[in-house]
Amino acid sequence: MNLESNQSNKKIFVLGGDGFCGWPTSLHLSNVGHDVVIIDNLSRRNIDNELEAESLTPIQPMGTRLKAWEEKTGKQIGFYNIDIAEDYETFLKVMQEEKPDAVVHFAEQRSAPYSMKSPKHKRYTVNNNLNATHNVLCAIVDSGLDIHLVHLGTMGVYGYGTAGMKIPEGYLDVEVQTDTGERVQQQVLYPTNPGSVYHMTKSQDQLLFQYYNKNDNVRITDLHQGIVWGTNTEETKMDDRLINRFDYDGDYGTVLNRFLMQAAVGYPITVHGTGGQTRAFIHIQDTVRCVELAIANAPTREEQVMIFNQMTETHRVNDLAKLVSKLTGGEIAYVSNPRKEAPENDLHVKNDLFISKGLNPTTLDEGLLQEVTEVAGKYAGRADHSKIPATSTWTKEQQPGIPETKEESSVN
Repeated sequence: MNLESNQSNKKIFVLGGDGFCGWPTSLHLSNVGHDVVIIDNLSRRNIDNELEAESLTPIQPMGTRLKAWEEKTGKQIGFYNIDIAEDYETFLKVMQEEKPDAVVHFAEQRSAPYSMKSPKHKRYTVNNNLNATHNVLCAIVDSGLDIHLVHLGTMGVYGYGTAGMKIPEGYLDVEVQTDTGERVQQQVLYPTNPGSVYHMTKSQDQLLFQYYNKNDNVRITDLHQGIVWGTNTEETKMDDRLINRFDYDGDYGTVLNRFLMQAAVGYPITVHGTGGQTRAFIHIQDTVRCVELAIANAPTREEQVMIFNQMTETHRVNDLAKLVSKLTGGEIAYVSNPRKEAPENDLHVKNDLFISKGLNPTTLDEGLLQEVTEVAGKYAGRADHSKIPATSTWTKEQQPGIPETKEESSVN
């Protein structure tokens, strides 16, 4: 599809628009001319209270954030405080009144470790994520509006085993032999292999999308995103009141950001297990750009769910730790891996679709790494060092990823 053909300004709902990816996406879409409405129940702020681990960067109340954006740009962003997973009727009413052209769906509990903390957290993640996704799909059909749904999924639905091939963008071409010996070509969703309850909900999302696309011709784009690093985008840097989240704790902090923060505050750079795990990564600036491109390149009602692998590069965790150590002088500590996963894996991923739509990838750059380190250093006094280790374990056999103190190390 030609990017220019679908570039008109749209009314866009950003569900979960107060979060780490949702907030900068909301600002970016507003900045490029779209009419943005955030719908969020502020649950991520409540989880901060539960974990007693706030963002390293100070996050302003939603009203302050929106006022600051209007002051800096003259643009208004709407806001509704709605629990999409629970309050279907209110959500549907707002959809019917506002009539969005597109809905960007970030409204899911996004942390794999948090989803594995306890049976309570597992059940919350399943109830919240699956109800939210299904309610969004049901409301789109119920409203009678032709709405394009853009969903933030995860590369983690594929697991982190070695596939022996480049993971395709959503679909796998297979050949089936019938009883008569005839060979039939088919296309199926690439098999999922979730590594946590959180990833399992994102795998289930795919089936919900496939059904509503087949049954009701809902236009859907599913973005299988890699691990996000970086903190600020061009928009969030406009004013301190617009600053984005910087999660550093063991449940919500993403690996590269955690490494940079750990080094900035003088905490060991904690590598889980051997560090031989390969992960897919994307910078936060590319996240917001990819969502913009997905909206501009919507599928038709006759097309199947469009699936993009939203990542720009892959790296071994150990290599990232060494890079951060070289950049900052931080000490690396190898700790127990709280996750139940292979100690090492390869990961090869296709990302041709976003490149073809005009994405100019932001790859690991010392300047950007330094920028994140400076943000971490600026707010280092807000860090609670007791919250840094990853303590949520996948099974009772796994151990928390807590580095030994120098005293413990000398005893051993």
